[in-house]
Amino acid sequence: MTQTTDETYMRRCLQLARCGRSNAKPNPMVGAVIVADGRIIGEGYHVRCGKEHAEVNAFAAVRPEDEPLLPQATMYVSLEPCSHYGKTPPCADLIIKKGIKRVVVGCIDEYAEVKGRGIRKLQEAGIDVIVGVLEDECCWLNRRFFTFHRLHRPYIILKWAQTANGFIDDHGHQLALSSPFTQMLCHKLRAEEDAILVGRVTDDREHPQLNVRHWVGPSPRRLVIDRQHPLNMESLYHHDIQSLIVEGGRKTLESFLMQDLWDEIRVETAPITVSGGTRAPQLPANVVVHDSAHHSGHQLCCYIKKNA
Repeated sequence: MTQTTDETYMRRCLQLARCGRSNAKPNPMVGAVIVADGRIIGEGYHVRCGKEHAEVNAFAAVRPEDEPLLPQATMYVSLEPCSHYGKTPPCADLIIKKGIKRVVVGCIDEYAEVKGRGIRKLQEAGIDVIVGVLEDECCWLNRRFFTFHRLHRPYIILKWAQTANGFIDDHGHQLALSSPFTQMLCHKLRAEEDAILVGRVTDDREHPQLNVRHWVGPSPRRLVIDRQHPLNMESLYHHDIQSLIVEGGRKTLESFLMQDLWDEIRVETAPITVSGGTRAPQLPANVVVHDSAHHSGHQLCCYIKKNA
């Protein structure tokens, strides 16, 4: 198959994987597709932590009349198949048992129990394995999972809204900067992350609820820090918090920026100005725009680190 064909089916894997965004945690999101004779004969994704993995669900979706095609089939999977016994048996063993002749993998699983072992097991069984198709997209999908296991801390998203001339309040007074639509997007983000944090001053002054009201999903764990109660990354790691939104005031946000303790910065710029107030934090020099959108005059920018 050509690379273009491989990318087409890997994109389908990514579509499927995203269906597990809410329930797969703390496991990664994974999609799998089985292709034979130029058509998909089975596909699946990791629906819920502790349940069958994407590869198992893809095999289960193959109709009995298509099972004879498996020895000539290619399996596409967005993340390296597991090779260890956890809550479920190794998917690499199942792929070998089913007689698949070719496996295309989006990216290596950085989890210590896998990390290349699944690919080696497939190769040792004589299966042709291709790695790195749409690798950047596959890694981005599970960036929280990878950061958590690689750095032993949550994936950190710094987030703030500012006026068109760069203020986050109006002379120290709270200022509504989000539109109903961008507020909905904010709550969508909250439903996708594990915890949300503000500083003590913001909590005392604004009493933010920090929950999900304009979207469907679980509210993130609410955290408040100050000098007497600093953030403990080791504690967050041991409590399986894979992602953290920081929505505090300028001092809280700058404390993370000064330590280079961030993975993503999201800034909403509203189409209004004020004559003065608290200046928005300054973006660090090592940022690039990952994504940008406009909604009724509101600009939403997502920044990541250069070469991330």
